[in-house]
Amino acid sequence: MMNTGEHERPGGRMPYEDNTALAELRRRLREQRALEGVTVSQLAVRAKLGRTTVHQALRADGQVPSEDTVVALAKALRLSAVELLELRQRAAVFLIHTAAVDGEAGAPPVRAAKTQSPSPGAGTADGGPCTPAPSPEGVSASTADGDVGKPIASWDPHDLEVHPAGITGGAGSLPGTRRVLSGYVPRAHDRVLADAVTEVQEGRSRMLVLVGSSSTGKTRACWEAVQRLAVRGWRLWHPYDPTRAEAALADLERVGPRTVVWLNEAQHYLDGPPAGERIAAALHALLTQPARGPVLILGTLWPEYARRYIALPRPGDPDPHSRVRELLAGRTVSVPDTFDREAIRAATALAHDGDRLLTDALTRAGEHGRLAQDLAGAPELLRRYQHGTPAGRALLEAAMDARRFGVGLHLPQDFLTAAATDYLTDHDWEQLPDDWAEVSYTDLADPVHGKQAPLGRINPRPDRARPGAPGPSAGPAGPAGPAGQLFRLADYLEHHGRITRQLSYPPASFWRAALAHLPHPETLLALARGAEDRLRMRWAHRLRLRAAELGEGGALTELADMRRWWADDEEGAAVFYRRAADAGDTKALMSLARMQKWAGDLEDAEATLREAAEAGGTGALATPLRLREQFGDWEGLETFYRHALEAGNLEALAHLAKLRQWAGDREGAETLCRRAVEAGNIDALAHLAELRQRAGDWDGAVELARQAAAAGRPGALRELGALRERNGDHEGAEAMLREAADAGHTEAMMKLALLRKAAHDLEGAEEFARRAAAAGNARGLSYLAWSQEDAGDKRGAEALAMRAHRAGHHEVLARLAHARELAGDRTGAEAVARQAAAAGELDPLNHLALRREQAGDRESAEAFAREAVAAGDGGETLDGVAVFRRRHSEEEAMGLVREAARAGSHYALARLAKQLEEAGDTQGAEALHVEEANTGCIPRHDSKTRWPYGLDPDGSPTPCWG
Repeated sequence: MMNTGEHERPGGRMPYEDNTALAELRRRLREQRALEGVTVSQLAVRAKLGRTTVHQALRADGQVPSEDTVVALAKALRLSAVELLELRQRAAVFLIHTAAVDGEAGAPPVRAAKTQSPSPGAGTADGGPCTPAPSPEGVSASTADGDVGKPIASWDPHDLEVHPAGITGGAGSLPGTRRVLSGYVPRAHDRVLADAVTEVQEGRSRMLVLVGSSSTGKTRACWEAVQRLAVRGWRLWHPYDPTRAEAALADLERVGPRTVVWLNEAQHYLDGPPAGERIAAALHALLTQPARGPVLILGTLWPEYARRYIALPRPGDPDPHSRVRELLAGRTVSVPDTFDREAIRAATALAHDGDRLLTDALTRAGEHGRLAQDLAGAPELLRRYQHGTPAGRALLEAAMDARRFGVGLHLPQDFLTAAATDYLTDHDWEQLPDDWAEVSYTDLADPVHGKQAPLGRINPRPDRARPGAPGPSAGPAGPAGPAGQLFRLADYLEHHGRITRQLSYPPASFWRAALAHLPHPETLLALARGAEDRLRMRWAHRLRLRAAELGEGGALTELADMRRWWADDEEGAAVFYRRAADAGDTKALMSLARMQKWAGDLEDAEATLREAAEAGGTGALATPLRLREQFGDWEGLETFYRHALEAGNLEALAHLAKLRQWAGDREGAETLCRRAVEAGNIDALAHLAELRQRAGDWDGAVELARQAAAAGRPGALRELGALRERNGDHEGAEAMLREAADAGHTEAMMKLALLRKAAHDLEGAEEFARRAAAAGNARGLSYLAWSQEDAGDKRGAEALAMRAHRAGHHEVLARLAHARELAGDRTGAEAVARQAAAAGELDPLNHLALRREQAGDRESAEAFAREAVAAGDGGETLDGVAVFRRRHSEEEAMGLVREAARAGSHYALARLAKQLEEAGDTQGAEALHVEEANTGCIPRHDSKTRWPYGLDPDGSPTPCWG
């Protein structure tokens, strides 16, 4: 504890008198004891603690209670142990810091406190270097053995990939130079980050991913946010070595409480199944296991990655990002490309106070607001690209295409050199000197103002094992890494390429170079998927063949799919499915069974499914249910499941129970359910409860539902409540729902809220909604948001709606904005829409733009549509506005459609192409269809009709290659 005056010694003011966390801990314990109506002695008996221990925990001048005492009291008083332990930890940290600063030996003792040093913040107003402060003497900087990361205060922000805004002490990379940060200007997304930090300080784990273009301040915002945690002893872990994904997979399970997990450029962790899906599952487990929290997971993403991860797959297509999509739901925050007027004014004030870096940047970016990009050197990077030599541009565009198609961060020189040739015109190629490549690489590796180089040289570390990890595997060696020099494209140029080149496709030299110089099969498979998405089927086939040769088993299944759908070769597809199954891919057997079923060969399909089930294939037992249902062969289906059961697959018990129930054999169904329960299937308890209820045994059903609830399935009680309500027993239904709610089922709480509201008990309804909201239920938060809105508390409504959005109830923001717009509160509607955009939800902006267009306010409609583009909607809102604009001006509508197409809307491209076809311009229409294919979003059925064998790299139709 630090005071402006002199510290007082024992006998004067004691340190714990200023310990607000300790005071809050005791206040909660005393108030809850009073509410429970128990004496200290009774509480001691209930908590199984000594009376003196309880008395000391409640005394105003007592010592900090132990963790065991806090947990026991929380349980006895029905309080949140997680929240009380967080208060206890903060109280312990406070006392240790006080003792360290005072040098006071008489401070109350604290058991097993884990603390670390405070940090002074991220930078100085005059752009001085950001220097972490040393730990105060006597303060431990470690947590429990095995925890990952290190104290936040010991990190240099540039090691966490915060772009430097300048250098001091010299020029370029000379010895003695230091990278520095400018002063910091908070914006709307910083408020969302601050709320998340507050929540983790209160004991609740949170995750936020900042979504925005390159060099817009995402990483710096995360760094600034965690400074509040630095002074509270938090650690920060940045999984990075040997690769980001490998480091995350290896050590996520070791993350301890009070840790920031730093996932800058989160696509390196979340992209590329199966690793991305495994990391997403591990992050979800970290967030949802209270004993491991509180933790704060911070990440950054570019908009195109965020769109890819949250997009639902087309019917019948694989879903490679299902877990990533679930993880990101309600956890993204948009970072705008530009500083608004308020932020520019704040930056100007810092500049006037002596921040030289901001002063310099404002002279160039003050008018258009792209201040963060300027500080990161983006304009000069862009100039170097646009006005460089033809050879330099060719290398940069090859690197841009490599990154956007899935090649790793570190790009081999021999690949880039070979790939660049077709990016050059014939004239430019003929003018090249013999040493063009060497000269170009040297020029592109020169940093911009001592910051990033357009194409920087990389010296990768050799593989290093984690402490205590086994050495290299003695198993078969994978392909060797690329020899020679590696390069990394500047982040800003990578992002620029993703935007400006999304309607372009890499030339043939790029694909030849990939086959010749990229030896990693997972990279080849990523390129193959990108090629197939853009209908370059022949190259996709070649790349997958090469990946399969290098040992990538997933390539075999994808080759089979290609043979089947694009070459109409079912016999060849079956061969590849079999090879994939032999390599251990049970999903290949499922695909083969579907192909056999569609060919009408039901017996072979079931034999293949049985093979998949025996190999542990997920869903292999559920699929025959659908097959036999179509043919009405219930006897054959039961035989199939009994064979599976005999083979040891206990999952078949639940399926057999359903069959027996459908056949009217309730007793047989119950017997099978009980066997499933004995085998550990908790869901079977709920099914058994339903069977007992249908037999009229309500007592037995309730008892089974209670057993399911005790085993972690409180939904069984809610389902019984729903059955009673359908049978007209409203009193019994509410009793069951209350039991489910008491067992923690938040949907039961919300059902009770709606029942109370229907009974005109608004106070009771709100109480259940509050309980649901407190447990994180998104519908409960939405209910409370509408209550606040109805009561006229607009700010309160917005805050609750934002929390509901983050919890997964995304439509609440759009509904709130729409309701305000209908009520004539345009300003309020705009405020909600912009808050929603900052949180990554673009529907409110979209709806607002379309409504303004329909109302005749064209200027406002276009402004909101362009805001949506800046927030990452890919031009879809502009395209929607154009549809309505055609009623008034065909010319204006066409202009908006073209703008939407440039922003990446494939719908706009398709609409333009159709209009050109109707006007008789078939050549122009074909060019637009090819551009639509280049976006990777063209409907497959349309494309197969237009180009039966796909396209070549130059956009011409590919001849038959099967």
